[in-house]
Amino acid sequence: MSNDNKKYSLTVRIFIGMLLGILFGLVFKALFHSTEESSFIIFGMEFSAYGILIDGIFSTLGAIFISSLKMLVVPLVFVSLICGTSALADPTKLGRLGAKSVGLYVFTTGIAISFAISFAMLVGPGRGQEALATDAEFSANSAPSLSDVILNMFPSNPINSLAEGNMLQIIIFAVLFGVAMSLSGDAGKRLNSFFEDVNVIIMRLVTIIMNLAPYGVFVLMVKLFASTGMETIVQLAKYFFLLLALLIAHALITYPTLLKLFTGLSPVVLLKKMRDAALFAFSTSSSSATLPVTMETARNKLGVGKSVTSFTLPLGATINMDGTAIMQGVATVFIAQVYGVDLSSSDILMVVLTATLASIGTAGVPGVGLIMLAMVLTQVNLPVEGIALIIGVDRLLDMTRTVVNITGDCTVACIVAKSEGELNEDVFNDPNAGIKEEEIEFPKST
Repeated sequence: MSNDNKKYSLTVRIFIGMLLGILFGLVFKALFHSTEESSFIIFGMEFSAYGILIDGIFSTLGAIFISSLKMLVVPLVFVSLICGTSALADPTKLGRLGAKSVGLYVFTTGIAISFAISFAMLVGPGRGQEALATDAEFSANSAPSLSDVILNMFPSNPINSLAEGNMLQIIIFAVLFGVAMSLSGDAGKRLNSFFEDVNVIIMRLVTIIMNLAPYGVFVLMVKLFASTGMETIVQLAKYFFLLLALLIAHALITYPTLLKLFTGLSPVVLLKKMRDAALFAFSTSSSSATLPVTMETARNKLGVGKSVTSFTLPLGATINMDGTAIMQGVATVFIAQVYGVDLSSSDILMVVLTATLASIGTAGVPGVGLIMLAMVLTQVNLPVEGIALIIGVDRLLDMTRTVVNITGDCTVACIVAKSEGELNEDVFNDPNAGIKEEEIEFPKST
């Protein structure tokens, strides 16, 4: 790392990269918005400046950055879960961790969807709004049945599960493998030593990727803001800002209240230490891609024990969808009002129950947010094609939803760790905790 980079913290560098990316993206959009105006001919072939810069260079670099993060997810979850599980002296602790984690995730999702529907009914984002003209279409894949979900949690071929990144199957296989190691005596101890060394190396790889984040965030923001139409936000301003306000309120009120109530810890400390992970989540719009950074934050900055970190956070990245639940509540009310449909009390209750259970029931399914919303709309007999009305602003809101989701993951991890005696409060309260681990020094040539 250069001396110039050492002058600024990682958070500051990522934030600068984000701001510059937004600025450059808006400038590129203003300069090259019209493909015809920005086209030129070389050797008889027509090229577009917008296509080369935005759809070419920046899109490719952004995809490389996202792929680099996703590259770490499967090995990190698999290895850290094995290490954490094999170190448990009491195997029954796994049951307690699972029950507490799932219970808290479902509870916070229920709170999220309930508040979302209540405020949406009060504000009425779709009142007086005619169905918007849109060329966008939406077709949802059929949602899996509950029996399929449960069956698909257990891998028939763990190697295939690892290759496909099926997180629930990976979690179950890694837990069983870790338990078997803890019951295998000397052989288990030797193998545990190997996995511990691998875990150290993977965490160092996470650090390397984190130090490249300012550049990755920059190209992602340039691509997004060079291609996002602000006119759609104006059309859907009431829906957009209501949903944005509810997402922020859930992150800054619900989670801090639960943390203070169950642990007595300072919510301000938690939110401050979540800054790096939040910026990653905002730029990538993916809880799974952000998982390596979330786990590093929980372990090194918040003092959450290894067994809790390795189990609770991958589970949360898979089933905890508070941000998506809030979107479903507001979007359902918005679409109902646009189409002039009055939701009855039983309809509202059905939305709450469906959205809460779907956060677990559709885990690991591609396009999970839209599939969940399609399920909710179907349950209350609303037109699924109404989803096309909100697709235009969903990308920006999805960024905020991801921040809410990973904040919830870390909050639950702290609560579970505190209840299990696995939280190092000295690390949690240390403002400099984890900073040294984020630095990377490459050998200098002599």
